[in-house]
Amino acid sequence: MRKLLIVIDMQNDFIDGALGTPEAVAIVENVKAKIRSYPAADILATKDTHETHYLQTQEGKNLPVEHCIRGSKGWEIREDIAELLDGVKIYEKPTFGSVAMALDVAEISQSEEIEVEMVGLCTDICVVSNALLLKAMMPEVKISVDASCCAGVTPESHEAALETMKMCQVAVE
Repeated sequence: MRKLLIVIDMQNDFIDGALGTPEAVAIVENVKAKIRSYPAADILATKDTHETHYLQTQEGKNLPVEHCIRGSKGWEIREDIAELLDGVKIYEKPTFGSVAMALDVAEISQSEEIEVEMVGLCTDICVVSNALLLKAMMPEVKISVDASCCAGVTPESHEAALETMKMCQVAVE
């Protein structure tokens, strides 16, 4: 069985930039170790991508903090993680979940038996969104999240997202 790793939004703005947290900084080494444990051919990644008009979007009105603006330093995947993702397919996504990534993973699941492990930021927004999107598309595929490689907006919302995923049959490890 092939096991895929999906690295969600390990970008500067979510680690130590505009929306960074100490908890996000604390998972960086765990995420790097996890990436190193997979062959590059079995890794996918996402990149939160907003344009300069972000504050006029629905998300920007609800979260009025400019972040991950295309071309900015905050938009870039943290350098030491980006080096490990060299050659990996990275999906730019304008919202929480990546439909394109989910469709590609679902297509892979049609031709071979797979499991999916997820890591990244933020547990309570983009990780949970992508986990539930994948689970909805592939209810019989094991989807898991490594909690030691994720961080939420707050420790409380991180825990709440992990519980939500457990309730939706996403394995939390």
